[in-house]
Amino acid sequence: MEIKKIIGNATDFFNEYVAPVHKITAVEKQEHNGWTLTIEVIEEKEYMKKYAKDEMIGVYEVCLNQEKEITSYKRRDIRYRSAIDPGM
Repeated sequence: MEIKKIIGNATDFFNEYVAPVHKITAVEKQEHNGWTLTIEVIEEKEYMKKYAKDEMIGVYEVCLNQEKEITSYKRRDIRYRSAIDPGM
């Protein structure tokens, strides 16, 4: 149930302040610092749709403290939705 709370807190935050969550691809417990999540969101959806462009996916790293509150987030990558991930 702890992971559900963490995912819920991160999703609520992103929906309100960044962009609606597309996928959560990782949830990792840190040794002493709480949790780190990797979240994907669709960036500037309306702009891309208006100009008939492929959607852009932003990949964010999100840190939560031991109380499951977001302490920081940072966009780590941005790619076209149709792009193949070279790390796979």
